[in-house]
Amino acid sequence: MVAVGGHEITLVNLAKPMYPGGFRKAQVIDYYTKVAPAMLPHLRGRPVTRVRWPHGTADKSFFEKNKPAGTPEWVHTAKVTHKDEVVEYIVADDVATLVWLANMAALELHPQLHLAARPERPTVMVFDLDPGAPAALLECCAVGLEVRDLLGELGLACWPKVSGGKGMQVYAPLHTPCTYDQTKAFSRGVARALERADPARVTSNMAKALRTNRVLVDWSQNDEVKTTVAAYSLRGRERPTASAPVAWEEVEAAVEARDASGLVFEADQVLERVASKGDLFAEVAKRKQKLPDLGAKG
Repeated sequence: MVAVGGHEITLVNLAKPMYPGGFRKAQVIDYYTKVAPAMLPHLRGRPVTRVRWPHGTADKSFFEKNKPAGTPEWVHTAKVTHKDEVVEYIVADDVATLVWLANMAALELHPQLHLAARPERPTVMVFDLDPGAPAALLECCAVGLEVRDLLGELGLACWPKVSGGKGMQVYAPLHTPCTYDQTKAFSRGVARALERADPARVTSNMAKALRTNRVLVDWSQNDEVKTTVAAYSLRGRERPTASAPVAWEEVEAAVEARDASGLVFEADQVLERVASKGDLFAEVAKRKQKLPDLGAKG
């Protein structure tokens, strides 16, 4: 049993390998403890869906939305109604909750784009860049720069993070009054504009048959019921990679070198980056921007 933030947590199976290479549950817990100062601002107050691997990433996983049985009373939760369904989500507001979730092998944390208190109001707009083979992270970097440039023309600043695999997300913080209908329509318009400008590399259509060697600019993530993997979340893959914020200069350098392999980071590398660079995603949690009228831009 350990004491974290005034709460006692019983840790179990600390030596269990959670990744085929031997990355153990104790290391997962240690990672989330150390990355918490950078990660928590992007989770605080938000409903979180978890993906759990009870026996490690070589075995089966499952998504979990509702709080599990035995959730400690000190863990913050929030009831959110989606149409006719009421879900009581975990809200990861502190280090103790991150440790408790890691102890349950919740390797991936997927927050929603709104705060639990205002489920109708997104605080951020996301563009999820999903490559169709043989396209991969390098092609996402190139398209990510196109997303940045177009949003910049429309008056919106944005920040990138890699997914921990072959994809990338671009976040445009808002933190001003808007609705999901507005962010979805806006992001769809941006995705279609990019598709028209570069149809050989970009698609806005979800059909997998259209993704071959192209990057899907997935605007549909801007929805009250959808989630996107959190900044700094581990991924349930063969290696303990994490979804890590990156600087646009790093994205530009990868495209110029035609090599994005240096933008896939494992847990220890993410901690080193946070120690040396700070939270490259900090502005996403606080920057206030108004959603432009896309129609008025012509």
